This record gives sequence, C-alpha cells and structure tokens, in this order.
Amino acid sequence: QVQLVESGGGLVQAGGSLRLSCAASGRAFSSYSMGWLRQAPGKEREFVAAISYWSAGVTYYGDSVKGRFTISRDGAKNTVYLQMNSLKPEDTAVYYCAATTSLRLERLDYEYWGQGTQVTISS
Repeated sequence: QVQLVESGGGLVQAGGSLRLSCAASGRAFSSYSMGWLRQAPGKEREFVAAISYWSAGVTYYGDSVKGRFTISRDGAKNTVYLQMNSLKPEDTAVYYCAATTSLRLERLDYEYWGQGTQVTISS
C-alpha cells in the first residue's frame, strides 16, 4: 500500500503557474505509476496527467492540459510533480494525486488517492 500527500495548491491569476507536489510513502514508489486527476464543483472527475513506472516514465495528458501541464517524478524523493503553466479559470478544481499498478493510466479509478489540494484560478 502507498500513502500520498499533495501540496502546492493555491490561488493564482489566469496566465500564472503553480507546481503541485505529491509525496509518497509506504510500498516502493518505483512500483507505481502516478497520476493527477481533478474535480471541479458540479463536474465529473477528470484525468489530468499520468507518468508510468516503466520506461523511465512514459507520460500521458488529458486534452485540456496538453502543452500547458508537465508531470514528472523524482524516485530519490518519492515525489511526483505537476507543473501547471498558462493557467485558466477552468483549471479551478481540487487536484488529486493517485497511484496505480495498472498498465492503463488514462483512467479515473486509481487504487490509491491523496486527500486533494485546491487550485483556484482567478480571471
């Protein structure tokens, strides 16, 4: 089992940047692929990005964030990051870090979840 703790959320103006971090503890971090998902009030959960545990980290992105967000992982620190640039008001949501042993990463039902961190983008 793995425990996940997110940090780095906050309030920024449109066009700004934020970097979210997710610290993992418990079972070997290198055994999990990691994802970021988000949920805005009144909306369904949305896949944002993921990075695999294989092939030095294959990355996947949701269509709404491609070219603006970058996911990365640091094995030495057991941490995954989400660099978010050119932020838009529609990026406002609670962002969740999640972990999976599945080979399919563009999904919503990861096995392990953090508590979430609020990201608010003002126009």
